[in-house]
Amino acid sequence: MSSNVPISSSGITAPTPQNTPLNHAPISSGLSRPTVPDISEESEVAEEISSLGAEGVQAAMLGMVQGRLSDLVGRSSGYIEALPKKVRRSVEGLKGVQVAQTDLQNQYKRECLELERKYLELQKPLYARRYAIITGAAAVTTEEVAAGEAQSIKDDEDYTPIDADTDDAEGADIKGIPDFWLTALRNHPGLAELITDRDAEALAHLKDVTLSYLPKKGEEGEFAGKPGFTITFHWDADANPFFTNKTLSKTYIYQEEVGYSGDFVYDRAVGSDIAWKEDKDLTREWEIKKQRNKNTNRTRLIRKSHPTPSFFNFFAPPAMPSDEEIENGDIEPEDLEEIEERLEVDYQVGEDLKEKIIPRAVDYFTGKALEYEMMDDSDDDGEFDELDEDDDDEDDFEEDSDSDGDIPARRRGPPKNRNLPGTASSASGKPDECKQQ
Repeated sequence: MSSNVPISSSGITAPTPQNTPLNHAPISSGLSRPTVPDISEESEVAEEISSLGAEGVQAAMLGMVQGRLSDLVGRSSGYIEALPKKVRRSVEGLKGVQVAQTDLQNQYKRECLELERKYLELQKPLYARRYAIITGAAAVTTEEVAAGEAQSIKDDEDYTPIDADTDDAEGADIKGIPDFWLTALRNHPGLAELITDRDAEALAHLKDVTLSYLPKKGEEGEFAGKPGFTITFHWDADANPFFTNKTLSKTYIYQEEVGYSGDFVYDRAVGSDIAWKEDKDLTREWEIKKQRNKNTNRTRLIRKSHPTPSFFNFFAPPAMPSDEEIENGDIEPEDLEEIEERLEVDYQVGEDLKEKIIPRAVDYFTGKALEYEMMDDSDDDGEFDELDEDDDDEDDFEEDSDSDGDIPARRRGPPKNRNLPGTASSASGKPDECKQQ
């Protein structure tokens, strides 16, 4: 895991502080159902309850309720089956009404996607202008600088406008904004965790990151007619010493129908193949080992590679095992959990690139966006009671947080269970059925 300090390959330190994302706790599998003590245990239980205090007893009771509810999930209570036939027919009729509501929700989400597509087209000239300024192909205008400074003064009353007549001999030879995208990406809490120092050398040659939506029905394209989007990374292929690709893309495909929550659900993601130059694959590390021949006793040197953490693993998303593989025990539970967590991070990063980084790249470059990331992360503070500095429970809370891994917080992703998008149960593109309680 690399440092979060956004230092560019050219030695220029980004104008923002180090950023540490909050940990995102995995979804728990539910508490086990408590057992009822026998007579011989009653005195011990009474002593234990009295030692808990009022708050402890309340928490224990909540745990008992959660345990019982977890046992009922997916099972019928028998209540619906016991209703008179006339009432049950009315319930089925309500389901029919809801089918019509869901159809309208699907139509609404489709139209929202078309609205996003429309306004992306309207923004393309502005994105082209941004690209020209970043790469140095065009200089900023007086009007653009004035509008930017007006916004800076609005954000910070102490901001001092830049004197255009000041002699800047030090920056005379600088073209555009060096390491713009490297700095912007490293100033995003989640991506900062994925970018290693080795990756930074390659990302220094990143010229642009763009968004596009999948082609409509009747248009050309591999995923034409499907809802989803593509993130494309544009590179200076001539200067890049690591790979020859001019572009690397990642396509996120939604399921055809919206999920139970009323939003599109990810189905799968497809990334570009990277044409690495010799010995430049950043997703692998090489080591030299000695190998001895048992018969001749001669030794030779061999090179072996093994996977290593890298931002460029983003273009090779993990595949979710099928239900059959899971049910047959072909994959270990620990491996399945790791895949689910990787998928969750993958979807979170894709969503943040689409919704945050691409439209507000300059705010991530300057660090302004971090203020809002921190505000989002502090939204849940009210859910916890304040603890005294000498409260022993504080250490326990920190240990639990640390043990949950480094999944970036406050970003949307699929639920961490075996019905993740990409499994056999969701491959049909239909949302999972909600079983009767």
